[in-house]
Amino acid sequence: MLRHRILSSIGWIIFLWLVIFVLPDWFLAAAVVILVGLGLYEFFNMAIKKGIEVYRYFGIIIGCLIPITIYFQFKPTAELEFLLITAVCLAVFLLQFTRRKTEQALAGIATTIFGIFYISWFFSFMIKLRIMPPLGSNGKFLILYLLLVTKLGDMAAYFIGTAIGKHQLIPRISPKKSVEGTIGGFLVSLTAAILFRGLLPPIGIAHIVIIGIILSTLSQVGDLSESLIKRDCQVKDSSSLFPGLGGILDLIDSLLFTTPIFYFYLRLIP
Repeated sequence: MLRHRILSSIGWIIFLWLVIFVLPDWFLAAAVVILVGLGLYEFFNMAIKKGIEVYRYFGIIIGCLIPITIYFQFKPTAELEFLLITAVCLAVFLLQFTRRKTEQALAGIATTIFGIFYISWFFSFMIKLRIMPPLGSNGKFLILYLLLVTKLGDMAAYFIGTAIGKHQLIPRISPKKSVEGTIGGFLVSLTAAILFRGLLPPIGIAHIVIIGIILSTLSQVGDLSESLIKRDCQVKDSSSLFPGLGGILDLIDSLLFTTPIFYFYLRLIP
């Protein structure tokens, strides 16, 4: 399992390097669309296994439209995004009107809309970081910084927890996550945030430390959030797409909260 995990991770590192630094911007947008579509497919499949009647294909189509819309604007698109989200809410209710059964209507509507928000809208901030970088910075380096800080913490939490983890963090949500792994992941993320600060535009060390604390905390919250969903749906991984790593959601869960918050924080720096 460890060998499969390492091989899958190496493949992803090569792919991400090509997407960020070699291939054109539209390829990053296409990659985000594909990841969002697959992530939503996994999410809705888990919901269906739990017995929730979601609007799977509608949710996937709308979810893929959000990053596409963002990419083709090349400017802040808050109005268009919220218009699309409002239209989604309306459309889901209209779809529910066509169903003969009204049982679990609330669960189906809420789960469909939540999936679009949680996966599509949050992860689409990757495109904003690339083509609309705050502070006049280079979007490529912002994405690289975000991935380094978030994913190094993920890996550290896994290996430290596996090696010396003795105290369970929240066993009812994720029995394998330990206090030792969580602390180790937090410290590694914070250290990475400071060490790789040269990838960011010139900002004070206080902002760097705050960014490190925020990203290291939210990455673990994102991981636990997906674990909570999987626990509720009684599945081990979101899918078995990548040996040793799981599915798309297992790969991007820690980025779903860190990406938009990182973007907004940089925009708020004077």
